[in-house]
Amino acid sequence: MKNLFNKQSLIVAIGFLILGLLLGGMFFGGNTDSVESISTEHNHDTDAHPKGEVWTCSMHPQIRQDDPGQCPICGMDLIPVTEAGPDIAPEGAVQMTSSAIQIANIQTVTVQRAEAKKEIYLNGRIVVDERRVSEITAHFNGRIEKLFVNFTGQEVKRGQVLASVYSPQLVTAQKELFEAARFKETNPSFFEAAINKLKLWDLTDRQIQSILESQEVRYNFNVLAPRSGTVVSRHVNAGDHIYEGQSMFEVAGLDQLWVVFDAYESNLPWIQEGDTIRFTVQSLPGRTFTSEVTFIDPVIMGERRVAEIRTEVENEQNQLKPEMFAQGVLESELSGEQEALIIPKAAILWTGKRAVVYVKQTGYDAPTFAYREVVLGPETGNFYVVKEGLTSGEEIVANGVFKIDAAAQLQGKVSMMNPNPSSAMGEHNYGGNSRQSPAITNPVITGVPAEFQKQLTALLEPYLKLKNALVDSDAVGAAEAAQQTEQVLAEVEMSLVSGEAHQQWMGNLKVIQKSLDEIQSSDALETQREAFAPLSESLYRSIQNFNVTGLDLYYQYCPMADRDQGAFWMSEVQEINNPYFGEAMLRCGETRETLE
Repeated sequence: MKNLFNKQSLIVAIGFLILGLLLGGMFFGGNTDSVESISTEHNHDTDAHPKGEVWTCSMHPQIRQDDPGQCPICGMDLIPVTEAGPDIAPEGAVQMTSSAIQIANIQTVTVQRAEAKKEIYLNGRIVVDERRVSEITAHFNGRIEKLFVNFTGQEVKRGQVLASVYSPQLVTAQKELFEAARFKETNPSFFEAAINKLKLWDLTDRQIQSILESQEVRYNFNVLAPRSGTVVSRHVNAGDHIYEGQSMFEVAGLDQLWVVFDAYESNLPWIQEGDTIRFTVQSLPGRTFTSEVTFIDPVIMGERRVAEIRTEVENEQNQLKPEMFAQGVLESELSGEQEALIIPKAAILWTGKRAVVYVKQTGYDAPTFAYREVVLGPETGNFYVVKEGLTSGEEIVANGVFKIDAAAQLQGKVSMMNPNPSSAMGEHNYGGNSRQSPAITNPVITGVPAEFQKQLTALLEPYLKLKNALVDSDAVGAAEAAQQTEQVLAEVEMSLVSGEAHQQWMGNLKVIQKSLDEIQSSDALETQREAFAPLSESLYRSIQNFNVTGLDLYYQYCPMADRDQGAFWMSEVQEINNPYFGEAMLRCGETRETLE
């Protein structure tokens, strides 16, 4: 019995042991792998930023930091790049990382030769052919006895009677003719003179012969239409007295008309006599007319700055009416430029004086672009003809060219706004505090009254409101702040300063007043921002000239503002809040001086 119990106990114990091993494997199995996984994750975190890795901005590759963070220029997250990165760009060229190229969506095209063709859209109007207009005037004094043309627009045939006129002069002339006819054989010159007198009064040979045959004085004479056409104007009524030289009717042939189009100066190189213009009119939808250029006005109309291009068109069934508006299209090839060098409009940066492109440089690991000025010819659709500066086969930036130029400006290299980098102002510190002298030379004038300095200081409060309105792209607020600044400016007593100080203030005052007027009178942010730059410089110059202290301001600079040397402004905070671009490039700029 005892042995049986021990044997059963042993079996139960072995069963519990096996069950414990199974449960232990289920609940604690793979623990070694888990530990290994945790250790791996820990090692990954530890090595997330390997030693020696450099962080840069995709838009501003000149930024180099040992740790990740944000770009001090544009605020974008920095990306890693190894120190053994792409080779160094040549002098004056801009080099960007592949990531920057993708983010900025930089695209290039190959410069090539192609036919310089263009479609020119022209607005015009239909007018009467001046060569088909006849003005009917009175050749003698008289009175309109009867009118056979009663309204403008009436169709007449050549030789048709328009009016019947009574003239005492013609009565007398007929009597002279009868008298001269009696002495025709003995005094033929007298007879010829009488006939010529009637002819000068526009009587036809037939009318004169009829008078001689009847031997009766006629009191009414008919005015005949000199051509077939339409009466486009009538200046007399029945019973009116007319005088020699007075206009009575105007008859025009409308079977052929002129279509006169307005062409701007930029389109004139593309237009030649003989070119075909297709045009439509609103009254005949779906109908297209074709005409040829027969005349190009040699004089530009001063007010509208256009030249008139004349074409001729046959007017079948009088479907076209004078003074109708016409919309025309002219397809043309530039004379002598069948195989011209052309580039897209998007590839060009304009400075007002120069046209600039960026040419991709070969032989470098990283994308590299060089600044180049070009001479452009005529516009051809979405392209320009290149006269000088490029050769066929070169690759230029066609999309994102402004971003390339912005990078060049920030790196202090040759760029659209700074073709001479040696004249660039100082060294960039990308938002940091720099004590470098600004671009403006400001001689300090001693002995300025404290009251005058106080009045100048009062200008800063509305000025800063104006600056902040431009930062917020608030045109209305900017105009209001400019008005407030002008009101405070009116309280500055110029009589407090004299001599050199007075002359200096008068020069600064003129610029400040002009800038404030421009900002108030415009609701366009671009115009206001353009006027804000000279305002800031003149106000800063005044503060420096008259040694105004205790300001706690920052004199800041943006190299990309639309001026040859960038633009300055004053701010109450050191953080860059760019008033020249607002939200678009809010952090673009740097602090050049602390005003204390």
